[in-house]
Amino acid sequence: MITEEDIARARRDTPSVTEEDIRRAQRQHAAPVVLPAPDASPRIDALPKPLTQTLPDLSAIARGYAADRPPAEGMGKGPGLFVFASLAMPEAALMRIFEQAARAQASIVIRGLAGGSLRDTVARVQKLIGTRQVSVQIDPQAFDRYAVKRVPTFVLARNGERPEACASGACPPPTDFVSTAGDVSLDYALQHMRRTAPAFQQETGVFLSRLKR
Repeated sequence: MITEEDIARARRDTPSVTEEDIRRAQRQHAAPVVLPAPDASPRIDALPKPLTQTLPDLSAIARGYAADRPPAEGMGKGPGLFVFASLAMPEAALMRIFEQAARAQASIVIRGLAGGSLRDTVARVQKLIGTRQVSVQIDPQAFDRYAVKRVPTFVLARNGERPEACASGACPPPTDFVSTAGDVSLDYALQHMRRTAPAFQQETGVFLSRLKR
């Protein structure tokens, strides 16, 4: 039972809050004033611009846009000779490949950019090409197209035109090309193809004759 005495005692023990107490609390715990940042809206012209330019032709840059020279063969109609290489290969091996590919009018195929940089890739290829005329292609799908597992690999195709992706069902059948791999010269690779694939006698002869010039 709560008696009148209990109520009176509770009133005596409970402190009373005056208007002064309220004003004092407001001064001590005032809410911070947040000012709006000047010119808070983003500037559209300061935002990063997307890269819209397409990648230039690698061999055209490396050759210095030599318009007065005949175009390199290897991707046109007729037999095509492709040398699958990597810019991570030893310098001496790459120099030999580029020199012989230029004389044989073969195409050099690499999987991707050196270190992921187009600038570094162009600089490296330009150094390897020098004043020669040679076609350099960046074509990762070609490695799957011709089942290339190691570099350097030499592929001689009856039709030098670039086939469509394998997903389209247009991959060249095994009877339409011959390949060999190893750190050998281009003429040695062609002679090996001639011995092991007699059906490609005529095609190997075309490129071997160019190397002898």
